Amino acid sequence: MKNKLSFISIFTLCIALSLTACGGKQASNTESKNTQTEAGSEASGKSDSRLDDLYQQENQLFADHADVWNKVFGMMNKSDADSNGNYADYLAGTVESNKNSFTDDELKTLNEDIETIRKIEEQIAELENKNTSSDDNKKDSSKASSVFSDFSGEDFDGNKVDDSLFSGNAVTVVNFWFTGCKPCVAELSKLNELNDAIKSMGGEVVGINTETFDGNKTAIKEAASVLESQGVKYRNLSIDSSSAAGKYASEILAFPTTILVDRNGNIVGEPMLGGIDNKDNYDALMKQIQSVIDADSTNK
Repeated sequence: MKNKLSFISIFTLCIALSLTACGGKQASNTESKNTQTEAGSEASGKSDSRLDDLYQQENQLFADHADVWNKVFGMMNKSDADSNGNYADYLAGTVESNKNSFTDDELKTLNEDIETIRKIEEQIAELENKNTSSDDNKKDSSKASSVFSDFSGEDFDGNKVDDSLFSGNAVTVVNFWFTGCKPCVAELSKLNELNDAIKSMGGEVVGINTETFDGNKTAIKEAASVLESQGVKYRNLSIDSSSAAGKYASEILAFPTTILVDRNGNIVGEPMLGGIDNKDNYDALMKQIQSVIDADSTNK
């Protein structure tokens, strides 16, 4: 479901943060073009341009009705997602299962937007099917695995952090969030509880707040204040927006997103979408964590 949800996170960042990450989807398409052969680059460029246009059409719908769509985004979680499912159906299902949370006018707006999105998605699917190849899948997998291979950043106290962060843990739980994201803030205390629970197992929780990129002091101060108010003790980091991890963050799924990283800096399994204050999400994440720890023990 990555292609269908990545622009949700980009849109949310644009509305709530006014970050330059708004170009994340376009940057992703540019990177894709750079991996293709010279012979196919011209045709691919046209296809990518059309995809960008279609994504922007969907983003504009979200922008036009930002208040009600932000409510929907906050209700999404991993247990709802079907990576092989229809995106419009996914949105419709989220709305339907939470319909008592919306007014009649809001439901009318959402359902009209969803039908428009359904038509746009048909065009997107056709273009993406043309662009899909086994080579692209291999490159995407390699890219994901190398995100943290040369990692660097600073914690909010200014202490330098590098990829030894990961080599020192059997598993590192990396949570991507931003200060203006209510579901992100709502799960912070649970993440702190998780950090305490997995320390003895060789694990650690680390937060990456996307507003604090490039050492943004104002954003770091605001994020630190929120963390303190929630009793959070685990490390939160500021990273370079142009780094591999920074670029990865601009393309992640709907916020909050949590991933697992093994001792070698490889991302393991699928991202966790939604807050772990949701019991189903918490239980699913703990199961994944235990699996990574067991694999680490076996490989020693």
